[in-house]
Amino acid sequence: MRTSIIKSIENSTLFKSQLLTWAQQFREVVFMDSNDYPQQYSSYDCILAVDAFTSIKTDYHNAFEELKQYQQVTKDWLFGYLSYDLKNDIEVLNSNNFDGLNFPDLFFFQPKKIFLLKGVQLEIQYLNMCDDEVEEDFEEIRLQISDFRPERKRTGEAFQISDIEIKQRISKDNYLDKVSNLLEHIHRGDIYEANFCMEFYLENALINPLEKFLKLNEISKSPQAVFLKNNTQFLLSASPERYIKKEGDLLISQPIKGTAKRFVDPIEDEKSKNQLASDPKERAENIMVSDLVRNDLSRTAQKGSVKVEELCGIYSFEQVHQMISTITSKIDSQYAAVDAIKTTFPMGSMTGTPKVSVLKIIEELEESKRGLYSGAVGYFTPNGDFDFNVVIRSILYNQENKYASFSVGSAITSLSIPENEYEECLLKAKAMREVLS
Repeated sequence: MRTSIIKSIENSTLFKSQLLTWAQQFREVVFMDSNDYPQQYSSYDCILAVDAFTSIKTDYHNAFEELKQYQQVTKDWLFGYLSYDLKNDIEVLNSNNFDGLNFPDLFFFQPKKIFLLKGVQLEIQYLNMCDDEVEEDFEEIRLQISDFRPERKRTGEAFQISDIEIKQRISKDNYLDKVSNLLEHIHRGDIYEANFCMEFYLENALINPLEKFLKLNEISKSPQAVFLKNNTQFLLSASPERYIKKEGDLLISQPIKGTAKRFVDPIEDEKSKNQLASDPKERAENIMVSDLVRNDLSRTAQKGSVKVEELCGIYSFEQVHQMISTITSKIDSQYAAVDAIKTTFPMGSMTGTPKVSVLKIIEELEESKRGLYSGAVGYFTPNGDFDFNVVIRSILYNQENKYASFSVGSAITSLSIPENEYEECLLKAKAMREVLS
């Protein structure tokens, strides 16, 4: 079904940039970049998939069953996303908040052309119907000039947005009131932890998605970065978080809970890192979510196979230090690949405990439909393995209605101080705000 060709690449950084520039001609694009971040469970340094041969696009009704059938029938590479609102397919829930983006709840496509980069080795996989285009495309990619300098002025071009105001959907005072409301729920024992989010947005935004992604990626250098294009809908993601990955019968989930600021001064930076590692509130957050992920994974696991490989590990990224745990399980043979996703979705780090109660409460308090934010982007392989990120630290853009948006959130626990949670949100918003300003 596919022709596979191996090439050797001299300069992988340049090639990745050329690959992404070349991809812009296609209607459907998923570009995933690990930014050479050292990580244990990494299959590729970079993947590009373009040009749909077949695709599936649907709202949340029966979405997981439709995805399962699509995946089992094609038995091929599939790339796409799961929006947060697929929660409504799993439980009796709804999403009634404002939605300025209007993305489908689920979108996957079977690409005609795939590029898989690991070190200096590039594997090119084309469907047989277009495998005669490999050499021509490869030459075209190598001739690409990737000259994007976000700071330069281009007079008369549409994507200058410096005079457009980035608006906040929830005011600071309103945010503090809503977090206080959540704390009342926690003190009553309704819930233990809730991830509460707010949206920043731009109206009449005419931006160059590729340029904004390159700038965001340069600022953040995240291991789960994604550029996704579905015609006029774009995701520019600098996510540091893996939601779930399947390798054979092994499932790996790596929730992030706990954030601290980076400093230029190495002594201050180390101090910030150590404070995060020992902070009782941040540790409590992470442990509660890790316990939720353990419970979710156990629903499809072989008996006794759920393990916490690492609890509250500290990892440093360009903008922040993060607390990350790694939980694994072995999937029981009676379950399909999509079952492992459905039983763990939405991910614990973006919801809270107990999950369903939290989902109802945050739907009432948040003022924007999350959509693809706090959903997941990733791929299935022909043999049913998969890898998905968590859509955070991301800009979403609908080119058709000129609406750009990014959301940020934090975990609210009994130890939360509303002012501190607000400051954490602003810290997480920094990179996206900088890119769009």
